[in-house]
Amino acid sequence: MVVFDAGLPKPAVAEALLDLKALQEVGVKLVIGVVSGVGELAGWATELEIKYASIPGGSGIGEDCVPAILPVLARGQAALLDCGGANLLGSAMAAVSRGVRAAKLISLVNGPGVLRGGEPLHAVACSAAGALEGEIEGIGMLMEAARVCESGVPRVHILDGRQQGVLADELFSNEGAGTMVHADSYREVRPLREEDVPELLAMIGRSVRRDHLVPRDYEEIVEKSDDFQVLCVDDNVVGCVALHRYGEVGEVACLYVKQSHEGLGYGKSLVRAAEERARENRLKKIFALTTRAAKFFGTLGYGESGMDVVPAERRKKLEESCRDSVVLEKPL
Repeated sequence: MVVFDAGLPKPAVAEALLDLKALQEVGVKLVIGVVSGVGELAGWATELEIKYASIPGGSGIGEDCVPAILPVLARGQAALLDCGGANLLGSAMAAVSRGVRAAKLISLVNGPGVLRGGEPLHAVACSAAGALEGEIEGIGMLMEAARVCESGVPRVHILDGRQQGVLADELFSNEGAGTMVHADSYREVRPLREEDVPELLAMIGRSVRRDHLVPRDYEEIVEKSDDFQVLCVDDNVVGCVALHRYGEVGEVACLYVKQSHEGLGYGKSLVRAAEERARENRLKKIFALTTRAAKFFGTLGYGESGMDVVPAERRKKLEESCRDSVVLEKPL
């Protein structure tokens, strides 16, 4: 379900409709909601040869509209719904989305959307929306989207509808162009696959350049691929961690999260996944070596320790690197 806010620029609306036509041509079932100006948008849809049927809604929009929408979708038409000034992320939109079993509710808002540090906040689990780090512009919309998601809509997207091409950029690029609030099931930590390695190297490379972290190469990752886990949002890799084993001791290493996805709790999820793997392997304790993240690991129960906790073969590599790392330890 895609909903157009009032007052959006005509070029942006026209391009979004072209993208919706392309989606319809490949079999995607569409509900197109319009907060105001439904007649004008219907005229454009006719000119673009979008197959649609108009659904009256107005101020009474909600689950009562669903019986009229379903037959339209069944015959391959888009349902063009007059939303009568309803809130783009309100309970009425949620009810319609649930009723038609929409995979996504996409709101093209007349504004910048949800930003942190001036940039779109790309992906947030609905359960984490209320505990984000930093100042969030558009926090009200974010919380509304989280409530829609919690009510049973799998994914809610908030896009700056003033931007031409924003719909295609959101749907067909890895990073997206706006904010996606998703059910927790769309975020998973899984083992590394060979096809993930190029994306992993690109992500690590950006972190190395920015934070002067230890670089990794393709051969090193492939050689130890069984040690790695990745965190995916909607099957896009956004972070990684490795658990290297030395007898009964494990090292949490190679912890990276994409810059655009920092501050969302993904680093903590990755560390906890590495710890769970360590427990499955019956390790007695784990350690981490860091020059910058001691405070972060401290929030997860790691305490500063001496170099004696580091196995000899790992200690030798550390000494050769000349890095002034802090040793942090956690019993399991």
